[in-house]
Parts: sequence; C-alpha cells; structure tokens
Amino acid sequence: MFRRFVVLIVSTVVVCAAADNNVKVVEEIAAKVNGDIITRGELEKKRQEIEAEAKRQGLTGARLQDAVKEAHADVLSKEIDTLLLVQKGKDLNISVDADVTRRLAEIQVQQKISDPDKFQQFIREQTGMTFEDFKQQMKNEMLTQRVIGQEVMRNITVPEAELQKYYDEHKSEFMRKEAQVFLSQIVISTEGKSPEQVAAAEKKAKDLVARANKGEKFSDLARDNSDDVETAKNGGYVGSMPKGMMDKAIEEIVFKAKKGFVSDPFKRAQGFVILKVEDRFEAGQASFDEVKNELQDRLTQPKANAKVRTYLTQLREDAFLEIKDGYVDSGAAPGKDTRWKDVAALKPQTTTKEEVAARRKKHILWVIPAGTVKSTKPEGKTAPAPAATPAPAAATTDKTPDATPAKTPDPAAVPEKK
Repeated sequence: MFRRFVVLIVSTVVVCAAADNNVKVVEEIAAKVNGDIITRGELEKKRQEIEAEAKRQGLTGARLQDAVKEAHADVLSKEIDTLLLVQKGKDLNISVDADVTRRLAEIQVQQKISDPDKFQQFIREQTGMTFEDFKQQMKNEMLTQRVIGQEVMRNITVPEAELQKYYDEHKSEFMRKEAQVFLSQIVISTEGKSPEQVAAAEKKAKDLVARANKGEKFSDLARDNSDDVETAKNGGYVGSMPKGMMDKAIEEIVFKAKKGFVSDPFKRAQGFVILKVEDRFEAGQASFDEVKNELQDRLTQPKANAKVRTYLTQLREDAFLEIKDGYVDSGAAPGKDTRWKDVAALKPQTTTKEEVAARRKKHILWVIPAGTVKSTKPEGKTAPAPAATPAPAAATTDKTPDATPAKTPDPAAVPEKK
C-alpha cells in the first residue's frame, strides 16, 4: 500500500494528489514562532494583497514588478514581526478589547447599518474577510501599535541643540500662511439613540467638561470616554486646524480662546463634542518654541525606524523561531540559528486548515494590516506609531488553496493518516 502525500501549492483551485475522501487538504508550515505558526497559504495571500494594492496605486509594467518583488522579499519577515509584537502585547497584559468594540460600533453607526448580520455582510463585501478575521486584525493592529509606543517610542528623545540646528536650517518650512489652532476632542455619540439616551449623553458631556475644568487631564478623559476611537486612543488629539475647516460658530470660539481652554459641549450631527485648545498660532514665521514639538516628531522618526528594528531583532533573539528551508527571514537576528531542526522529531510539518484556524483562535494571533500613521501632536502628547510599524501578515481564509502532488516526498510534508 502506497502513501499519498499532499503538498500545498497556493493558487485558487484545489487539486489533491489523491481522490480519497479521507485525505485532507493541509497547510504547509513555513515558520514556527514561539509555538505559533505561519503557513505558506498566509504568505501567498499576503503577496496577492501586496500586488493588488500596488495596482490600485496605479503601478504598471516594470514599476509594478519591481515594487511587488521588493515587497515579496519581506513578507515572511513582516509576518514574524507581527506575531512577535502580538505575543509581546499579551505578555505585557495590554488589552485593546474595549477599543475594538468601540471602533466596530463606530463603523456600524457611520454606515447606518443597525442589523448585525447585514453589518457583518458589509464587512465581508468591503474587505474580503470574515467578520471575525476583520475584528481580530483590528485588535492586532491596535495591539502592535501600543507595544511599539510603550516599549520603543517613549524612550526616544532628540536633544534640543539638534532641534534648534534643524530649525535654523529649515526656517522657510515653518512659515504659516494663516492662523492655526491645535485641538483635542471628546465625542459622546448620540447616533441611533432615543431621546432619553440623548439627554443622558448631554449630561455625561457636561460632567466631563466640569471634570476637565477641575483639573483632570483632558487626554485621560478622552481616552476613557470618547466614542471617536481614532482620536481617543491618542488622548483625543485632533491636530492643527486652519481657519475655514470648522463650523464658523466653533471657529469664533476656539480661535479667540487661550491655550488650555475647554469648551462647553457642542451639539453636532454625530453627538456632543467637547474641544480643548492645545495651542494656537498666528500667521507668519513660526518661532522655534511654536514648532518645537513638530521638530521633535520630525527628527524622532528616523531614530524610531532604527529603534523599532533593533527591538524586533531582540524579540527574535529571545524567541523560539524555526524557519523551513526555502523561506527567508529578511529581518533575521544576526547569528541566531533558525534552521528547521530534526524534522522527524517535529511532526507534523503540515497541518490541516481546521487546525490552523483552531490554533489561531486559541492564541488570538490573527495576522493584521498595519495601522496608518496619523499626524503628530503638541508637546506632552503620546508619540505616534513609527513608519516602520510592521506591515500586515495575512490571515488564513476560508478560500480553499490549490494543492498539487509532490513528485518526491518533501520531508516537511507529512501525510495525513486515514
């Protein structure tokens, strides 16, 4: 009796080496990271996403091929980065569950979809992902950003002499054509709420204003209470707003207010909005003190890129990491042996799709796309996630991968037993 080997080759159609119904399609494991796995199917899916995104950006011909080739070389490295950061977040007991819940609720309200089933269908249509995959990718995105901020960004500083030198050499870049105000906000949503709930939201907003005026940190109040998740996670910070970008009634107030002013709640379409004036500048040449925080952020970024890479290298050095022959980790820690050791003792080297899903759910380690870096904020605010934040790794989906028979047995492809 001969054995049937099933080796995964990712495409769009399933072709098995055997027609036997007892043989299951398997996912080839490309790497093991502290007990979690990255599969060949995930890597291929990510490559397809990279190519699709490059095409959406208008790249064609040789430029498209070059961009895709460069990105493909780093796919495994970035998936390993993501897994290590998510695992570190769990070790640090960082929780983003509340942020995920608020963000999903916000999206549902924005899309005006009250029915849960229709909302999940909307997510599938817009992202090509199951709702659970989408939710987990959002969770991991937030988690990795928090880890980078906590473990790397808060330890980066730029000496004032270096800031001053840069300012003196680039003064023309800091000319303001018009007045600007820097704002933070707290949003108490009223969308889809009953009159009684709207009244309760207004009371909550007024209470928050009173607490801020009594000395509580506005950033803490925003982080704990604002229904706008994107700004809440940064302490409510919105950024600079030139004239003409806001409601005239609001502009009349904030452009005349002093730094530190906290407004009464404004009733807007989405709910009650509380604004804090973080800073305000007139048109003309910006002084060094006025742009000091912007300078800090601008000069921090190159340092952050290197620091993030160093941090990820250290995580690799401390990790149990094995990579199958034929796969390359472009971010490998120098000197660390990640070769696939003693293949016979590490069975199985392939795994069923069901096992992949079960393991990912158990460890809550779905792969994510990276978050978008937002504008930075005045002094005293949390630093943004660096541009070097690891890119996404693709999640195993319900789409069945293509499989072709191996001509010779692959030591990393263990047959499924009947």
